[in-house]
Amino acid sequence: MEPGSTTFEAANEGREARGWSAPTASASHRSPLAAELRRIGDAVREGRRIDAADALYLHEHADLLTLGDLADTLRRRLHPEGIVTYIVDRNVNPTNVCVTDCGFCAFYRKPGQEGEYVLEREEIVRKVEETAALGGRQVLMQGGHHPRLGTAWWCELIADLRERFPTINAHALSAPELDHLAKVDRRPVEQVIADLAEAGLGSLPGAGAEMLVERVREIIAPRKTTTDRWLDVHRKVHEAGLRSSATMMFGHVETAAERIEHLMRLRDLQDETGGFTAFACWNMQPEGVPDEALYPPKTTPAVYLRVQALSRIVLDNFVNIQTSYVTQGLDMAQITLRHGCNDFGGTMIEENVVSAAGCFHLESVQAIERVIERAGFAPRQRNSWYGIVDERHGGPCSPADAREAATHRAAPEASK
Repeated sequence: MEPGSTTFEAANEGREARGWSAPTASASHRSPLAAELRRIGDAVREGRRIDAADALYLHEHADLLTLGDLADTLRRRLHPEGIVTYIVDRNVNPTNVCVTDCGFCAFYRKPGQEGEYVLEREEIVRKVEETAALGGRQVLMQGGHHPRLGTAWWCELIADLRERFPTINAHALSAPELDHLAKVDRRPVEQVIADLAEAGLGSLPGAGAEMLVERVREIIAPRKTTTDRWLDVHRKVHEAGLRSSATMMFGHVETAAERIEHLMRLRDLQDETGGFTAFACWNMQPEGVPDEALYPPKTTPAVYLRVQALSRIVLDNFVNIQTSYVTQGLDMAQITLRHGCNDFGGTMIEENVVSAAGCFHLESVQAIERVIERAGFAPRQRNSWYGIVDERHGGPCSPADAREAATHRAAPEASK
């Protein structure tokens, strides 16, 4: 999308014209708002599902304290044991070559552009070996949409890593990348998924969702997988016996209603398959991206907390909600533990994508555990499927692996 795009400018003008400001506690408890907010709040506290209209009403009219309290109520219901989980992992990006040209991404390089790379196998193995030595359980592997790397290349890599490091899960690729591989291979995505699963793919990250609304995707990622296709690839991943996570990147050209639409689409698919392990969201990091001048300033911490809390309220069939300390920092991540989050994500021994946009908050296991404890929770290490693998945990590890996770559906009480 070129600077001066009328579509992009119209979207931003619409954002400015709305003139929305966060409601205060005193205003949200005055009539006529109070009665409606009380009705919706009572439904949430009683475990009844709210609809899109109710969710939008909360987004627009509930004060942050109310949203945080409702989200924390749901977090306590789903996780009464007072545990906050995290995983020791590493991000490895085997390539940065990509042909989708997303204007919000500072990481990718076009084919032939200075700075493009494809890591040698020995370099990837070295990175995973370092992760294993630190007790790592997962390697998150994503690259760009490389025009010449097909499924066979990825299968060979994943199979090699599984043989060398059997205790480390390959949490790899994304729905748009799988869709791209199907196009490169010229065959159905179901076959791509089957080959990757056979090679050792254990789970799929939720990347590439951005905002699951076509109006928004046509503005910020017009060459990327459509909303329906993103959802259908995850559906097929779940049908193949794998689990995946879900994400949302907000704070660019979307409206409040479109944020809710994104969450509702995820909730509907989770009702259908039960295949999502967790949800994570973050605000867009506009600094240093190719289209930086076209995007609004980064949203405030209060807006991040509002959306984070609302995701816990809406996604009642997602057992786990993950904070994003990499984009928000440890202090804000600690606050989210009282706004619906029960998982701290990964230690990310290495991270390249958001750091390319000038956002870089990686922390040690000790720092993460200290923050979790100071928030009043017990930190516990987990695997990719949210089974606890911590030696301090007295119970069983369930699910223990990808096979067990394939039939480990969302908890019944979370999907009323």
